[in-house]
Amino acid sequence: MKYRLWSAAALVALVSAPAWADNDHRINRINFTMVPSAGASRCLPNASAHVRVDSIGPVDIMDVSVSGLPAHTNFDLFVLQVPKTPFGLSWYQGDIETDDKGNGHQQFAGVFDKETFIIAPGPAPAPVVFDTDDASNPATPGPVQIYHLGLWFDSPGDAANAGCPGGRTPFNGEHNTGIQVLNTGNFADLHGPLLDLDTSTAPVTQRR
Repeated sequence: MKYRLWSAAALVALVSAPAWADNDHRINRINFTMVPSAGASRCLPNASAHVRVDSIGPVDIMDVSVSGLPAHTNFDLFVLQVPKTPFGLSWYQGDIETDDKGNGHQQFAGVFDKETFIIAPGPAPAPVVFDTDDASNPATPGPVQIYHLGLWFDSPGDAANAGCPGGRTPFNGEHNTGIQVLNTGNFADLHGPLLDLDTSTAPVTQRR
């Protein structure tokens, strides 16, 4: 789980940016859904998420709303190379906590569009903070585009309490999450939804 402190100026910029971008007619937007993962399809068949990404120029703003999940439970969101095992290169975004009805919402700022990628020109030393950490990274001499999303239980115990498989996975800050709950497996592996936000084109509203 990860918590962040935001300055007042950063919060004002984050909340107000979509409004001024829309007023200037410069906003590009996509909307899409996330579906239950294979591991959660039986225990949480009604779980879903709606995602909206607005490009406001310097950054993109991604709003994620989830429903049909266990109440008062934390989940971890990642941008992924592919939505299912083996996931490929993965980028931790942050957490979403549900309310007493199993609904939750969070907003993220970053690059969530056609230009989202990871690159490691060569291996380099990395700090070993947790027991499962690697001491160096694998090289990716060329950029690897990543356009999918995945959401995980923050702990195996939360998954078990929801009647889901209780296996441990590494998808949070301490590398001890439960199973994946939602993903963008409703899109092709090589065409995740973030690819549809092309910030080099004229403003457009997407379809799914």
